[in-house]
Amino acid sequence: MDRLSWERLVTFVLVFFAIGFPKAMAVNGTIPALFSFGDSILDTGNNNNLQTLTKCNFPPYGIDFQGGIPTGRCCNGKTPTDLIATALGIKETVAAYLSGNLSPQDLVTGVCFASAGSGIDDLTAQIQGVLSLPTQLGMFREYIGKLTALVGQQRAANIISNSVYLVSAGNNDIAITYSQILATTQPFPLYATRLIDTTSNFLKSLYELGARRVWVLSTLPLGCLPGGRTVAGGPLRICAPFANLFAQTFNGQLSSAVNSIRTTLPNYDIRFIDVYTPLFNLINNPQPEGFVDVSEGCCGTAPFGVSGICSLFSLCPNPSSYVFWDSAHPTERAYKFVVSTILQSHTNNREAYRYIVSITLKLKDRN
Repeated sequence: MDRLSWERLVTFVLVFFAIGFPKAMAVNGTIPALFSFGDSILDTGNNNNLQTLTKCNFPPYGIDFQGGIPTGRCCNGKTPTDLIATALGIKETVAAYLSGNLSPQDLVTGVCFASAGSGIDDLTAQIQGVLSLPTQLGMFREYIGKLTALVGQQRAANIISNSVYLVSAGNNDIAITYSQILATTQPFPLYATRLIDTTSNFLKSLYELGARRVWVLSTLPLGCLPGGRTVAGGPLRICAPFANLFAQTFNGQLSSAVNSIRTTLPNYDIRFIDVYTPLFNLINNPQPEGFVDVSEGCCGTAPFGVSGICSLFSLCPNPSSYVFWDSAHPTERAYKFVVSTILQSHTNNREAYRYIVSITLKLKDRN
């Protein structure tokens, strides 16, 4: 089937399900906007305007983004913030709040507050010189004021309460702050409990500000990241067991905390989103999905991707065959796989979404 035929088929499917399953599709206004908080998994470019070395606004980052332009996304293309917004029918890309050129349409359809290198522990953001979760929350309060001035209090309240909120944090707390600084001072379960308490307070603050649909992402399988393999995976660079154990411990506590919050706060549709499992499964069985390399980053600057910064001089020939883009972040294609799994598990009219997502992602991979 040629590309034009594929495009016509996808258009038909989208229109059919938009009509047949109105509550599932965001294009009819059910989900007016999307917001994201946390770390580089969701950041779409806020660090570009910060005095920090933790930036992804230079080539080859963004090589597969629109126009091949680096935007501050720590990926070769789009992040889950963009992909989920697209799949929910909101918009193709989500602007960073600090981008400096936000349009009224950006404001009413959602923005990104996430900051690469950030975490739950304020020390994590301090080390990296990036936006802490309390700072991101303050930016959201500021945003609400701007939105209210733009569309009025009633519509602003409707947007805030009916939108989807993504939160990704904990990766840098475990991989950097704990593993490199605090590991000798306290056992990990104790540190994980501290992280969970702080996360719970953040999620309750989102609720107080009007958020009602929040998706809380687990950490990645940190021991299987190229950097994790190099640092703690031994001479064979296996998935580092302790790093994965830390991630599993944290994710288990996070899931329990999210469930507890959901039962105590009325009308709070807050969900734990397991990112660890689908990515771990992909790493261990990549061939059915068309991936070849699971242990190295496509653009690592040192042998086996020990450096976290991409280099144009060590770029792999085909990013789509790699699960990881650099030493810490998946490629856009790997993100697509994870996002499709998330949507199949956490949206209404599951069969409709499964069909839509599978076809649209296949089409995009052909482009």
